[in-house]
Amino acid sequence: MRNRRAALGDAWVDQSVAKANAFNAEFQHYITEYAWHGAWGRPGLDWKTRRVLVLAVTSALGRWDEFEIHLRGSLTPGNAHTLSVDEVREALIQIAIYAGVPAANTGFAKALGVMKELGIEPPPRPADLSWHPGVGRSVFTQTRPKLHATVREPRHGEALHTIVLSHALGQDGSMWDLVANELATTCRVICPDTRGHGRSQIPAEPLTLTELAADAARLIDELAEGEPVIWVGLSMGGLIGQELAIRHPDKVKALVLANTTSGYSPTGREALAQRIATVESHGISAIATGTMTRFFSESFRLAHAATVARHQRLLESTDPEGYTACASAICEADFSGKLHQVRVPTLVVAGSQDESLPADAALGLARAIQGAQLVTLQGCAHLSAVEQPQAFAEVLGEFVAGL
Repeated sequence: MRNRRAALGDAWVDQSVAKANAFNAEFQHYITEYAWHGAWGRPGLDWKTRRVLVLAVTSALGRWDEFEIHLRGSLTPGNAHTLSVDEVREALIQIAIYAGVPAANTGFAKALGVMKELGIEPPPRPADLSWHPGVGRSVFTQTRPKLHATVREPRHGEALHTIVLSHALGQDGSMWDLVANELATTCRVICPDTRGHGRSQIPAEPLTLTELAADAARLIDELAEGEPVIWVGLSMGGLIGQELAIRHPDKVKALVLANTTSGYSPTGREALAQRIATVESHGISAIATGTMTRFFSESFRLAHAATVARHQRLLESTDPEGYTACASAICEADFSGKLHQVRVPTLVVAGSQDESLPADAALGLARAIQGAQLVTLQGCAHLSAVEQPQAFAEVLGEFVAGL
């Protein structure tokens, strides 16, 4: 009976048991013992999962009276392990796929009725202004050169921060999808395509980091409502972040530099110059396989071949002129004597198997920026946010929580 009251609320249970009589009292006892103790009393599943299962099964079977009883219990404040409005919506969308749109349509109508009854009816929102929360809305800058980005608004409440996730050379904003979805629980998350990549404008000539940082500043002005952001840059994105923090300090309130450097060694510059020459002569496909061996650890390439293939296709679809223009910009980067100008909280993230930028590069960055923290993710190579998205998001979340 304790479980029954916790799930459905005292008022509903009192109403039900008050109807007991010599004819149905044993049935009431049967329900309490076998449903609320025998099933709901088992420890194998958490209560939120059990609530969603009941909503799914009752809607699929068209048991709408039972659906409404459990839906009301799931949404009523004070009951145990209630579901949020967002969680009910996600359950109904899942139900639409596996039980059919008519069932989900009725479920949405029932849910809205219960929400109105409980005083939690959601505000109006035009259907054509909704977007998939796992992808975000697609936007372009109003200013030129045109830059493309996806924007995920926080799923719960007002945005605590605005976070910009800046990708590696030869990728685009989708590189960050798994990390972005984690962060978008409480933050606005912007994933831009750097100029020359994705759907952003293709440059006609080589770029400089100064120009890429100016692009970033424009993007922040237009998409972050003028507020300073947490800039998270991986590899090329980290170099852009350093330039941004130095040249446009009012745009950045915290900096995360992942798998990046303050400047390439002569050997690193020579390797970049060679890749530029190869792309110009033979196209991006000529460097694709070698790039994947740098991007991902051997164990990840063996265990997640499909993911590696997807990122290789992303590289191969990058415009060659966009690739070489940005590669030229980062090739000459050198912040070694300027990092003392970075005055915001900074986190440096390294990968223990990153052969492109080994641990000493990350250590040098952390030592050069006052108060910077250094975290090394074990077992991953250059694209650490792809190889270990959960670990990356957790490290980033802890940093953001401390701001």
